Amino acid sequence: MRIVFAGTPEFAVPCLRAAALRGEVVGVYTQPDRPAGRGRGLTPSPVKLEAVQRGIPVFQPDNFRSAEAKASLRALQPDVMVVVAYGLLLPQSVLDIPVHGCWNVHASLLPRWRGAAPIQRAIAAGDRQTGVCLMQMEKGLDTGPVLLSQAIDIGPEETGGQLHDRLADLGARVLADALGLLRATLLLPPQSQPSAGVVYAHKLDKAEAKLDWAQPAAVLANKVRAFNPWPVAEAQLAGERVRIYAATALATAHTASPGQVLDASRAGIDIACGQGVLRLLRLQREGGKPITAQDYLNARHNLLA
Repeated sequence: MRIVFAGTPEFAVPCLRAAALRGEVVGVYTQPDRPAGRGRGLTPSPVKLEAVQRGIPVFQPDNFRSAEAKASLRALQPDVMVVVAYGLLLPQSVLDIPVHGCWNVHASLLPRWRGAAPIQRAIAAGDRQTGVCLMQMEKGLDTGPVLLSQAIDIGPEETGGQLHDRLADLGARVLADALGLLRATLLLPPQSQPSAGVVYAHKLDKAEAKLDWAQPAAVLANKVRAFNPWPVAEAQLAGERVRIYAATALATAHTASPGQVLDASRAGIDIACGQGVLRLLRLQREGGKPITAQDYLNARHNLLA
C-alpha cells in the first residue's frame, strides 16, 4: 500500500509513526518551516523532523492551488492520504487524487467540536467525554462521514496538554486499525454525521486566557485546565498579574466582590467569583517560574493584610 501523510504539529507524530510502521509512507506533507524561538530562525515542524529521521521524502507547498503541487502528489500514486492537523484546507481536486480518498484523524466526537481547537474547547465547556474520529474528508470543514471512532472520558483534573497526548495516542491506534482493514480490502462503511449537535471549536486566542472573576468558579476552573499549557490562564491577584496553571472550584457561598482574596493558606489561595470560589493551586509571577500557592505566599506573606 502507498500512503501519503499530511500533518504538522506534535499531535500528528504518533499517527505518522503508526502509518509508517510497515514502510508504506511514500511522502509526507507538512507546513513550511516557520520562524520560532528568540532568534526567530526557521524551524521545521515536528512531523518534518520525524519524517526526515525515517528517511521519508518531505513536501512543503504553501498551498495546493498550483498545478505543480497537485502533480507532485499525483506522482506519488497514493492509495490513501492521511491528514492529521495539517493546517491547510485541501481542494476537491486534491481529495480526489488518492484511490481511497483522504482520511482525517480528528480529536473529537463529531459533529461536536469541528474545527481547530477541539481538545481545549471540550475541556473549557465542561465536557466529560471526547474521543477521536477517523473521517473521510470532503470539501467542508470536518463535515465528512465517519469511518471509525473511539470515545474516552475526560478526567476531572485533566489539562489540555494531558488530554492532547492521550488523544494523539488514541488517534494513532484508530488509524492503525483502519489501515489494517484497508490492507485486508475490508472497506469501512462511512457513517454520515448527524445534523444535530454541530459545534465549532474556534482557534484559541490569547485574549481568551484572561479570567473574569465575575464568572462562576466552575467555568474558570475549566478554562484553567483547558488553557494549560497554552495560552495559560491569567488574572489579576491583589494588584498583580499572574498566570494560573492549576486551580479548583469550590461551591462556597460568599458575599464578597469578585476578585477578592478570601483566604490564603498552604491549601491554596481562595478567590471570590461571581458564583463560588476558585482556589489557586499553581501560579506564576511576572518573569518567574510556575510555583505552588504556598511558595507564592512565601513571597507575598501579607496577601491578606
